[in-house]
Order: sequence, then structure tokens, then C-alpha cells
Amino acid sequence: MHRPYATSPGTATADAPVVPGLAKIVSPAPRAEWKAILHADPYALESQSPDWADAMCEAHGLRDVSRMYETAAGRKFVLPMLRGARAAGLFPAEYSNPPACGLGGVIAPGGARTDDVSVVLEDLAGRRVVVQSVYPGPLAADAWRDARHPRALVRQHHVHLLDLRAGWDEILEHRFTKNTRRGLRIATRRGVTVERGLGGELLPEFYGLMEHAVLRWARKQHEPAWLARARLHRRDPREKFEAIARRLGDRFQVWLARSDGRIAAGCLVARSANAHDFRAAMDEELKQCRATDLLQALAIRDACLAGCRYYYLGESGTGTLGQFKERFGARPFVYPEFRLERLPVSRAEQGVKTMVKKTIGFRD
Repeated sequence: MHRPYATSPGTATADAPVVPGLAKIVSPAPRAEWKAILHADPYALESQSPDWADAMCEAHGLRDVSRMYETAAGRKFVLPMLRGARAAGLFPAEYSNPPACGLGGVIAPGGARTDDVSVVLEDLAGRRVVVQSVYPGPLAADAWRDARHPRALVRQHHVHLLDLRAGWDEILEHRFTKNTRRGLRIATRRGVTVERGLGGELLPEFYGLMEHAVLRWARKQHEPAWLARARLHRRDPREKFEAIARRLGDRFQVWLARSDGRIAAGCLVARSANAHDFRAAMDEELKQCRATDLLQALAIRDACLAGCRYYYLGESGTGTLGQFKERFGARPFVYPEFRLERLPVSRAEQGVKTMVKKTIGFRD
């Protein structure tokens, strides 16, 4: 029987595992061991860290229900997981990680393996939780690509990832396209300047830029401005980024590019062993100054010089956003998200979204 969830990271409970080969499951994952495993995984991102989980809990009212697995052979790995509520709290949902809260998935010494993933899916399938979702990233794609479970719904995600191991000079000269290098020269000639803020510095200015960009997209998509603002403040409240800044400190960066003193582009980067460029915005009226090119290039160079292995540029879809990322040498990846549902939640959600879009005349 599944035991009650712990009320704090310090009161973890051990579940009796029902998966062959497992010796113990502890939830929430003990912080010291979680951090040690994170640092031993060369493919980990900050969104899989306990500090990030704390920030998401603080900003969105979520609960840490991470799970640490220990096999009979002594191998330990962690599934970061957060609990929210659906339908006004009538039934629980658990995510690794929730929408707009970064990538989750298994972290393990040396990186997640296929057998680690199989253990996790088997464990989750046996739990009495209405909705469970695991949203890993492309850095662990090999471990997840061939994973299967008869109860799991699979959704494919299109993302982009840049391998930094060749070094900055190689990336600039041979990975960046000619158009991108031309954009860097144009931005330099036009006097574009770039700033990097650490631990939340420059965050108010970035958030203002993001609000402006969201309203611009709303006009293009025939979405009412009030609805666009409400979606932004629900998905990405400013308090969330402030919480990330408090928890991560200098591992959280705010990048801003200016043209004649006006903010032209910006991005947010969480950085440790790997860099995660997880939010970006630009002023469409200033696109001719190519500030976005210079901003992106300098953020990538900074990650290279800091010794990061990979630079993750996030979800791209199948449109022009992916083409932009490929100009900087990023490669497209398709990897699966796994959902286990005891009720047809995904189908109901999609139906509601489709109905709302038709009602307001939304254009993707």
C-alpha cells in the first residue's frame, strides 16, 4: 500500500517497492542524496535540482513528492516530482515536472539508463494517482527513447540542443551559420549592448519585455489581451522567477540586449553542469538591429567558458523557432513525454482547449 506523502523534505517515508530488483523507494527524496546524485549526473539540468523544486513549490503552491530509488545492487537515482491539483483539488496530479516548470526525468550517477527508466515507469504505473507525467529532456533521450509501458500515453516533443564540448571557437566558426555571424556584425555596428544579471538582477526589465511580447503575440493570434495576460501570470508569474533567483543565486542569469538604451531582447538561463535557456523575449520593432543574435551568442559563449557540456534551448515545435535555433548550431531532437492516467484527463483537456480556441477565433 502506498504510504502518505511527507509534509516536508525532512520527513521522507520509505515505500515498500513492488518492482523486482528494488530495495527501497524514499519520498520525498532526501536532500543531501538528491544533490549528490545531481552533481554526479553529467546530463542534469537545474530544473532537476531540489533548489528548483523549492522555487516551484513556493511560486505555484506545489508539493515536493520526489522519489529516490535504490536497487538491490545499491544503485540510487532520483525522479524529481511535484504534486499539484486538478479540478479545484478534487483529484491529485503529479509531474516531473509540471507544465512551464522545466524538464524533469531521472537523474543518476553517470546519467540515467534504460533500466532506470523501466523501473520508474513500472513503479508509477502501480500507484493510485489520477495523473502522473514524466517530461524528461533530450540530454537523457537515449534512456527514454526505447522505454515502453502498456498503460503509458506518449507525447512527442520537438526541442533543440547545442553541444558545447567542441569549444567556443569551433562553435562560432563552424556551427554558427553565415547569416548568424553577419547578424553579430550588424548588431555590433549598430551599437547593441548586452548585460548579464546574476541572481535576479535585471529581472523586472526582462519581465516587462516578456509582457510586451505576450501581448504582441496575442494580437497576431486573435487572443483577447486580458486572456493573454491571465495566461502569462498563471503560467509564469513574476514571483516564480523571483523564487528561482532566491534559490539558485548566481546559477540564475538574466540577459538583456539594448539598442539606443531600449531593451530589444532578453533571455533567462539556469546554469550548472549544463545551461538551460528557458525563457526568451524580444521587441519585434527592433528586430532589424539583430540584438537577439548577439544576445544568444554571448550567452552561449558564457556557458562554454564556464565549462558547460550542453546548452539546452528548449521546446521548439515544428515551425520557424527551430530554424532560428539551428542558426546557432543547435540540433533538433524528438523525445517522449510519458503520462499515466486513471481518468481520460488529456482527452478532456484537449477538448476544452479546442472549444475555447474556436470560440475566440484563435490562430496558432
